[in-house]
Amino acid sequence: MDLAELGAFLKSRRDRLAPQAVGLPPGTRRRVPGLRRDEVAELASMSADYYTELEQGRGQCPSEPVLHALARALRLDPDETAHLFHLTGHPAPLGAEPVPMQEALRQLMDRLQDTPAMVITDLHEVVVQNHAAQVLVGPQAGLTGVRASFLFHWFTVPATRDLYPPEDHEYHSRLLVSDLRAAVARRGTADPAGRALVDHLLGTSDEFAGLWRAREVKVRHEEYKRVVNPALGTLKVTCNSIVTADAAQRLLWFVPDDAGAVRKLAALDPAEVWRDTPGPAFGLFRSWG
Repeated sequence: MDLAELGAFLKSRRDRLAPQAVGLPPGTRRRVPGLRRDEVAELASMSADYYTELEQGRGQCPSEPVLHALARALRLDPDETAHLFHLTGHPAPLGAEPVPMQEALRQLMDRLQDTPAMVITDLHEVVVQNHAAQVLVGPQAGLTGVRASFLFHWFTVPATRDLYPPEDHEYHSRLLVSDLRAAVARRGTADPAGRALVDHLLGTSDEFAGLWRAREVKVRHEEYKRVVNPALGTLKVTCNSIVTADAAQRLLWFVPDDAGAVRKLAALDPAEVWRDTPGPAFGLFRSWG
């Protein structure tokens, strides 16, 4: 259990919650925009002293009923609720975890031969890609350590961002960090890989550090995005995902709006598409290998 992080997370959620959102008057003598500690305690049916101890990183581990009460009081969404439970070492409540899969991700991926597909870890390390995915986003598998994570490249190597239009960069930064925070909490404080990645990025990227301090939590699922490909230009795709029961890996597959793009991806050689491009693929990743 990480009491310090639990306290910081509770404070960040309290600070963002306007009094009006929970039926309280805004008042004229508030020093902060969010709720007061005593207001959260009342909403969660607990003493103000106990809630203060939790937010200050003191006291005993809260029980599951207490966590449910805090989640309701702070209006946490399912991802944030799961994060709250993970921080205290409790299993996330039903409905806040992915549905267990019936088949291995690789078996599913084998059925998506013509559709761009890849398996990544919860730290955004690419495990395997099919041909179409290598053409679409570049070959990204095979690295080790912190450099195996897409977040390493996104926050430390500017050319990586050529994969998306500039106006989408802030959106992707926020989602990557909020997804990573959920993953690190699931893995626990003893996990060396997640901690090493976070520590490295905190020491090298001011943007990452700022987003990490915000303590936003959001697991990435289906999303609509634009991908900039050296050979095909900007493609609009829907990115779907299936997550393993332990949330350690996920299968991503990309469905382009343009049905003809799938045929074009199948006909191209990823080595030719990405060889001379200083983006998040052949040239860039190989230079760090």
